Amino acid sequence: MKNTEKARIILCRPAESRNIGSVCRAMKNMAIKELFIVGNKSDYNEEQVSVLSVHAQDIWNNAHFFSTLDEAVADCVWTAGTTRRRGKNRKEWLLLPEDFIQRCSQIPQGPVGIVFGNERTGLTDEELAKCNSGLTIPANGRDGSLNLSHAVQIICYELFRSSANLSQGYTPITNQRLDKTVNTVSDNLQKMGFFKIAGKEDMELFWKSILSRAALSESEAAYIEKTFSKAAGLFSKTQN
Repeated sequence: MKNTEKARIILCRPAESRNIGSVCRAMKNMAIKELFIVGNKSDYNEEQVSVLSVHAQDIWNNAHFFSTLDEAVADCVWTAGTTRRRGKNRKEWLLLPEDFIQRCSQIPQGPVGIVFGNERTGLTDEELAKCNSGLTIPANGRDGSLNLSHAVQIICYELFRSSANLSQGYTPITNQRLDKTVNTVSDNLQKMGFFKIAGKEDMELFWKSILSRAALSESEAAYIEKTFSKAAGLFSKTQN
C-alpha cells in the first residue's frame, strides 16, 4: 500500500478558509485525497476555499468534519502530530520528515494520520498527546513557524516521493553486461598498442570502476563499444 494511499491530512481547528484551500491544492498536487478537519464546515467560507484550492475543489467537497481530534483519529493505525516545539508536556522526541516516511513505509496498511494544528497556536499539549509521535520540519530557529499549507506541502511531497516511481527512465545494465563493455574497451585499446602484455588488467579495473558509477543504460554501453571498436578499426587502417 503506497504511503499516499495511507495518508490522511488532519487539520485541527484551522482558522483561515484560504489556508484550507491551499492545503487542498497541496494535497492534490501530491495525490493525497483524504482531508479530515476538526471543526464545523459552516464556519468556513466556501468561496475563499475554492479560490485557493484551484483544481482541488473535490478535496474540500469530500472532506470529513469532526467535533474532536479523538473522533478524527479513531480508526488510524498511527498518528503523527506536527510541531516545532519540544517541552515538558510535549513529545520528548520528534521525527524528521524522512524518519516519518520510513516509519510510514513500515506500516502495511493505513490509515496514517498527519495532524496539523491551528495556524497561530499550533497543536495544544493535549492534542499532541493524542498522537503516537511528534513530527517536525527543521527551520530557522528564530522564524521557524511555517505557513500551514507550506508545512502540509512538505509532508505531502515526502509522501508522494516515497510512493511514486521516480526512476531515471531506464534500467541500468547489469554487472555481467558491464563486463562485456569493459572487455570491448580493453581489447580495442590492446589492438591499438595501448599496452602489450602488462597493464590490461589494471586498465579493465579502472574502466569498470568509472563506468559502474555512471549506471550506464544499454544504449550508452553499446555506444561506448561502438566508439572504441571504430577507433581500433581506423587505427588499423593507418598501419596498412
